[in-house]
Amino acid sequence: MNEKVIDKQFFLTPAHPCSYLEKRSANTLFLDPHDVHSPDTYENLTTLGFRRSGEHLYRPHCTGCSACIPARIPVAAFSANRRFQRVVKKNLDVHTRVENRRDDFEIYNLYEKYIALRHQDGDMYPTNIEQFRSFLFANWSETKLITSYLEGRLIAVAVTDFQSNALSAIYTFFDPELQTRSLGVHSILKQIDYCKSLKLQYLYLGYWIRDSAKMDYKIDYAPLELYQQSSWKLYRKGETHLLSPR
Repeated sequence: MNEKVIDKQFFLTPAHPCSYLEKRSANTLFLDPHDVHSPDTYENLTTLGFRRSGEHLYRPHCTGCSACIPARIPVAAFSANRRFQRVVKKNLDVHTRVENRRDDFEIYNLYEKYIALRHQDGDMYPTNIEQFRSFLFANWSETKLITSYLEGRLIAVAVTDFQSNALSAIYTFFDPELQTRSLGVHSILKQIDYCKSLKLQYLYLGYWIRDSAKMDYKIDYAPLELYQQSSWKLYRKGETHLLSPR
């Protein structure tokens, strides 16, 4: 582990049902919530495969399973394929901004609609304003919203953490009634664009899980760097058979 965080204390949760793979249990490694979190600690842990959820920094740490693989896009190597080009073309009338809004009911109302229509079977439903705030934001993180508008109406929000050398995609939600626009893909492409414009090296996508329909899509953005055996390795599309056994 990075020497800058080796003196930190971590806690491992008891086994609980896995959110992504059926009939599997999971354990999660958390940075001590009483530790003084900072952007530097966050950035160092991000390079070690940790993610942020609200005020917490965590990483899967499961017995006998390593299916959750941290993934990041080296944005200089990214080139939009035909599918991504079609998404860009169908959203030429969408205007995107970077905003600092948090306690905003326009943002929350879109989040509530997204959860209600797309994730009724998940543990975030039904949602409320306090759950929204505690899930997406942290006082010590530089978090901004990449927002998309159609004819002045908010249609998508990509909650994004800004770091010195990267952006981290925390959570994206959008108007489910505009499914044909592929707004989730559009939001990731915009995050990649912002990385390039800011001369940042990576976009962190969270965990790639080969056997999870919810998480396998991330390999579409290859070439990806995947974190295995304590180092980041570059994988191009079609090369994931080279990954270590789970």
